[in-house]
Amino acid sequence: MRLWHEKNIPLLPKNQLLGQHRECCALRGNGWGKKHKTVDYIFLYSPYYLFMYHSLVMDEMKKRGYNVSSEWKDKNYRGKKAESYNNIEEKITDTPIYKEHNNEYLIECIENLRKKGIELEV
Repeated sequence: MRLWHEKNIPLLPKNQLLGQHRECCALRGNGWGKKHKTVDYIFLYSPYYLFMYHSLVMDEMKKRGYNVSSEWKDKNYRGKKAESYNNIEEKITDTPIYKEHNNEYLIECIENLRKKGIELEV
């Protein structure tokens, strides 16, 4: 489980982009707060940050002609099995959304993809 650096999102191949969508859905749902070494940092932030990150993924999916269930575009939606938020506070986020997504992390993500045989044009 990994959230790719934001700069990688428009460059991800189909499988990784759709996989990222599934990861975001799981994390926004009942996966919220469940520890996982690679993404623990997201739980230090409001769930709104994950919604904003997921929005980047969904926007890229839309650009490529993929359909996304409209429910996921609601900041309070958490999937069919998780109770929706009442009204999570909208927070202004910087770029990148997560401060952990720095240049070092960008390089780490590019290397991770390279090891999988995926070369990104950054």
